[in-house]
Amino acid sequence: METMRKNVLDPACPSRVVLNRIGDKWTLLIVIALSDGVHRFSELRERVGEVTPKVLTQTLRALERDGLVDRTVYAVVPPKVEYRLTELGHSLLEPIAAVKDWAERNADAMLEARERADAEA
Repeated sequence: METMRKNVLDPACPSRVVLNRIGDKWTLLIVIALSDGVHRFSELRERVGEVTPKVLTQTLRALERDGLVDRTVYAVVPPKVEYRLTELGHSLLEPIAAVKDWAERNADAMLEARERADAEA
């Protein structure tokens, strides 16, 4: 692949693919859920909450394809599948933690601003 100077504001920049992946709500929540180790599908679904099995499956497949999550299938009955972050996935934990912390600190202020804007509308 040809190396080019990255500029996320350029629609042709490959970094947009990365932003699309990590900007997805389910991606952030799944990476956070996997931050403490290996989990099975049902555990992830319970930890993330409100995600449908279909969306969780699609997101996990995309994360695996992008090299962020590793999927291990054990040849047992019933089948056992485990998910864990790869090294690349672990490298996302620091920036995601910063966004998570910011969101938790500022959620009330944003909700108050939203209420004010809705009241003025």
